[in-house]
Amino acid sequence: MMLEFMRNKLVDVARLNEDTLSIHGVLDDSIYNLELDFKVNINDLVCSAIEGRWLRWTTPQCPQALTFLKEADGFCLSEGIDNKIHKTVGRRACRHFANLFIECAYAARETVKLLHWQEAVENEPSLSFKDFLEKDSVGGIPAADVMEPVEPVKKPEPITSPVVSEKSSGGVSSVADASFIGNDGKSDSTGFVIDLHLHTSPASPCASSSVDAMIKEAKRIGLDGICLSDHNYVWSPDVVRDLRKKHDFLVLRANEIVTEQGDMLVYGFYEDVQGIIKLAELKKRVAAVGGFVVAAHPFRGFLTFGADDVGLTTEKAMAREMFKWVDGVETLNGKVTATENGLAQNVAKGLALTATGGSDAHDISTVGTYATTFEHEINSEEELLSALKEGKCRPVTFR
Repeated sequence: MMLEFMRNKLVDVARLNEDTLSIHGVLDDSIYNLELDFKVNINDLVCSAIEGRWLRWTTPQCPQALTFLKEADGFCLSEGIDNKIHKTVGRRACRHFANLFIECAYAARETVKLLHWQEAVENEPSLSFKDFLEKDSVGGIPAADVMEPVEPVKKPEPITSPVVSEKSSGGVSSVADASFIGNDGKSDSTGFVIDLHLHTSPASPCASSSVDAMIKEAKRIGLDGICLSDHNYVWSPDVVRDLRKKHDFLVLRANEIVTEQGDMLVYGFYEDVQGIIKLAELKKRVAAVGGFVVAAHPFRGFLTFGADDVGLTTEKAMAREMFKWVDGVETLNGKVTATENGLAQNVAKGLALTATGGSDAHDISTVGTYATTFEHEINSEEELLSALKEGKCRPVTFR
C-alpha cells in the first residue's frame, strides 16, 4: 500500500480592469482546506474586499478566524509586508490564512511588476524584464512598509501541560487542569528551554519564514535554543555551526520523517530519508546510530489512527503499534487541540516514554508556543540526546 501526503498552494491572479487585480488563493492538504479572495489596486498594491472560506478544518476555533481576516483590509502588499501579515492575520486569525495571504501578496507584486514592464516595453522594445528590475523602475510599486521596532520579550515562566480526563464510558472527554510531572519526577518550571520542533523555508516547502528569521524570533522571545526539524531534510553540520556563530544562539539539528504510522521526529540521526518509510525500519536505523525517535503530534485530528477511533481510550491508544517503535511522545504540539495533546500526554505517562513539547512552527508568529525544558544546560546534540534518553526534560507552554 502506498501512502502519500501532499500540500498544495495555488494562487490565481486576474485583471478585473485597468486599476484592479483579483486574487484567489487555495491551500489544501489532508488536514486543512481553505480559500482566500481579495482585490488589489494596481497603482499602490492596497488590498480590499478580503473574504476567506474554510472547506476542511480540525478545531472548533478554526472558523472563528474568518472574522479577523477583515483586519487586513487596506494593507499595502509591498515588500516587507510578511511580518505585518503574520502579526495581524497569523496571530489574530489563523497562521494558515497568513501563509496563504503571503503567497497571494507575492503573486500580486510579481504581477504588477510584469504589468509595468509591459508598459515600459511599449516605449523601449528591447528592454528585458531583468534589466527593467535592475533599474528599479517598477512604476508605482511603493516601498516596503516601515515596521515598528519590536521590544524583546521577557522570558516567561513555562506552564505545564493539561491532562485529559475520560468519561466513565471510556471516551475522551474534557481537559482538566493538572500539573504534569516529568519523567525525572520534578514539577518546577525552571530549566533550559528549547523548541524541539519547528520548520523553515525553503527547507520545508510548507514553511514561510527563513531560518535566520526563526532564530531571531526565538532569541527575541527568550528561548535558550531551537532544533531545526524540517521535513525529510538533513541540515549540514557546517551550516548549523555557522548559524550558531552568526546569531550567538543554540541551534541543533533534527528531522521530521514520514512513516506509514505518522510523522516522527528523530534526533541524533542524519540519514537522508525521502518518501515514506516503515516505522519499524526507521527505528532500526535510528537505534543503530544511538538516535532517538519521538512520535510527533500522534493524535492530530485522529487521522493517524482513523476516524473510527475518535472515542478511543488511553488504554486503547497505548496499545497502538506505533508506540512499540518510539522512544518518546510529543505531548505538546502547536498544531493540535488541547484534547489531542492531553491524550498524547496520558499515553506517554502510561508507557513511561519521554514527553516533549514543540511549537511545530512554520513561521515566526508561532515559534516557542510550546517547548521542552531541560534540567541542565544543553550545548550540543550529544547533550540533547543524553537528556532525552534519561528523561530529564518535560514539555511546557512557553509563549
